[in-house]
Amino acid sequence: MYVNHRQLSVTLQPLKLILSIAVGIWLGFMAVALTGWLIYKALPAEQTQALSNAANQMTSPPAAKAKPESDNPMFDQYRQILRDSEGRQTQEAEQAERQRNFNGPKCQFWMQQNQTAPSEKSRAAIYQFCG
Repeated sequence: MYVNHRQLSVTLQPLKLILSIAVGIWLGFMAVALTGWLIYKALPAEQTQALSNAANQMTSPPAAKAKPESDNPMFDQYRQILRDSEGRQTQEAEQAERQRNFNGPKCQFWMQQNQTAPSEKSRAAIYQFCG
């Protein structure tokens, strides 16, 4: 049985490929923009007003967005408790770091050396590895 095979020759043209990809990306962007615009037009007036307000807030300068201090003492107390809690957590983290430094093997070695034979070298090493 004899099968006649045909050969297909493909030539690569980089300029056409690049232009085709660019046109495809542009058409995709236009399709997304058109879809968004159609959805915006289909929304009720209340929702479009809310979207417009949100857009205005996003584009307004930061100084215009600043909120005045709260008149609610409970909210002020809550914010104060949060600040205190953050400060306490920071102090605890620093203390844990110092404690870790004292528990390190190099620190322990030089502390022992300084107890048995105090010298400038051992004090310098304690300052370096424990502090």
